[in-house]
Amino acid sequence: MLHRVAPGAVPKRTTTRSGGSRVSRWRIASAVMLLLFCAILLLFFTSDVFYVRSIQVRGNNHITREEVFAYSDIADYHMFWLDPERIRQSVSRSASIADIAVELGWPPNLITIIVQERQPALVWSEAGEETWIDLQGRVMQARAEMPNLLHVNLIAGDYGGPKPSAEDFTGDMVLGALRLKEILPAGEHLSFHPIHGLGWTNELGWRVWMGSDSAAVMGEKVKMYHVLVENIISRAIPIAELNIANRDAPFYSVIWGL
Repeated sequence: MLHRVAPGAVPKRTTTRSGGSRVSRWRIASAVMLLLFCAILLLFFTSDVFYVRSIQVRGNNHITREEVFAYSDIADYHMFWLDPERIRQSVSRSASIADIAVELGWPPNLITIIVQERQPALVWSEAGEETWIDLQGRVMQARAEMPNLLHVNLIAGDYGGPKPSAEDFTGDMVLGALRLKEILPAGEHLSFHPIHGLGWTNELGWRVWMGSDSAAVMGEKVKMYHVLVENIISRAIPIAELNIANRDAPFYSVIWGL
């Protein structure tokens, strides 16, 4: 039987069961995704693996991983708060390090620091304590025995003035000392006197003082040294000390009583 719809009447809309199911499934899926997101965040901020407890260090020969870690100032930091530039600046405080690269990753290797160490050019020795100095005159902690490096031993004797230290040894003085290494007897090291500068005992048993100049000036003094030695030997003068600290006024001390 047909039912007629009165003019102007609006048919009633009915909600299908399938449409309601789709809305319910979408809401359930959204809730699940939200819960998963919260769980992931909770994992990130509560799991110990995302906090810095140690680091990887590459390129180091003398400085230890523990020391680099201490300089980095990132112990117990969360991985989200790690700033490579800040880490680089912090580790650069070590006088032993010339350059640094920082790599961030994921557990278990959250952070890797690649270091380039400064290379010592000579060893400054004072009262048995050794310090490394590089070619630029930068002072750093001595971290190993370096028998093949030139050693400069401070001898103040009865000098009553302020004693020099490794920090007073400039880059020019380092190069000047290395220039003298070429004429040192085998196995001999340099001494440093607050007044006379660099010196050593030569093969003839003379005490030689050369001052503390740049490599260029020291090269001129080396030539002067050879000339003076040849002249003194030719005249058979028994001397105890040859002083060329002032290249314009070199002098020697004679052994009396011979």
